Amino acid sequence: MIVDLHTHTTASDGGLSPHELVLRAQQCGVQLLAVTDHDTIDGYRALAEIERGELEIIAGIELSCTWSGVNIHVLGLGIDVTCPYLQSELADQRNARGERARIIGERLEKLGFDGSYEGAANLAEGRAIGRPDFARFMVAAGYVDSMATAFDKYLGAGKVGDVKAMWPSLESVVAWIKSAGGVAVMAHPLHYKLTNAKLRRMLAEFKEAGGEGIEVCNGRPSASDLNYLKQLCKDFEFEASAGSDFHQPSNWLELGCDAKVVEPCRPVWARWQRAESSV
Repeated sequence: MIVDLHTHTTASDGGLSPHELVLRAQQCGVQLLAVTDHDTIDGYRALAEIERGELEIIAGIELSCTWSGVNIHVLGLGIDVTCPYLQSELADQRNARGERARIIGERLEKLGFDGSYEGAANLAEGRAIGRPDFARFMVAAGYVDSMATAFDKYLGAGKVGDVKAMWPSLESVVAWIKSAGGVAVMAHPLHYKLTNAKLRRMLAEFKEAGGEGIEVCNGRPSASDLNYLKQLCKDFEFEASAGSDFHQPSNWLELGCDAKVVEPCRPVWARWQRAESSV
């Protein structure tokens, strides 16, 4: 079985539209797909009328939050996108992102990068404006020669455009997911560069808050990382998830993960398989 429970579309920072993502997933042989855009369910909503064929698609989201001052991402899988409470909290998130974008625009304007906010907003085409949109504008306007330069000099960590968003707490986003009937899964646990002790403390608090899984496979992990994450799954009695974290077509990362990659851990997708088999 080929699964992918971590993907992005143009509804957030992905390079493919929701329909293009589904088509590519079908071409790659994916059988179970979750659309997990950053802090929005718009990408999944756009698939209401799409022909799915043999592809099962579940609603998802990737929520930004903080734990002990660290920016953490939590996947919400199998959520009810009509949940009023979730929709209200996501609206607040959009407002927070909008304010952050305005501040970044003002800072760049003061450095002489005229039209930064408007340019980034035009490139965002109605979705939440992020730092990549500012970088794309700066390249298009000739202010910098590449997006990498834009981040290295102006938008990256510690630079003038690195405006810290007021993200909710880890406990809060888990509560949002659970209120919508979803499963909270810690995304790419090793990306946060935490020590083993801090990672275990974070996972303990995540579980206490209602978290039920961790992403054992994100993209192409090393054998040692896979083994480490599988051990954490066992230690905390988490379910295992797998996803490509696909953003756009590239030579090194494609949609789909072999379901066997999480063995012998219990896969989180067993929940939806049970639902299908009972119909």
